[in-house]
Amino acid sequence: MNSKNFKRLDSIKAAHQSEKDRSSTRMEDYLEIISELVELKGYATTLDISRYMNVSAPSVTKMLQRLDEGGFLEYEKYHGINLTNKGVKIADGIRQKHGILLEFFEILGVGYDTANQDTEGIEHHLNPKTIKQLRKFVTFLKANPRIIENFKNL
Repeated sequence: MNSKNFKRLDSIKAAHQSEKDRSSTRMEDYLEIISELVELKGYATTLDISRYMNVSAPSVTKMLQRLDEGGFLEYEKYHGINLTNKGVKIADGIRQKHGILLEFFEILGVGYDTANQDTEGIEHHLNPKTIKQLRKFVTFLKANPRIIENFKNL
């Protein structure tokens, strides 16, 4: 095997997340859902989160307790769920990533449903430097609509 094969193997290994990465992604998903619910309804309940995350209420309760212990939210059983500043910061970061990726996929001509599904799959896994460059690229393309038109006419 040459060094190119080893690099590819290393990148595959790195891409397959550790349990900690999966847990972190799941936590981010919860914070994102809670943030959306609070914005939409003014509050979030365990039942709402359970429905949107497609997990059991006891699983939600367990994660809410972990997020509370981590300082991401204030959770009292049978009471409202409030994000702390720390939780809001992470949820807002995820939303920004989500928005940038959706805009990028829209420019590519990917349908909204597919773009949203793909965004949910990758938003947690991109390096902040990649997101920053994507943001710059989307801004550049939007400032140069002829490039977008030329691309769409391919």
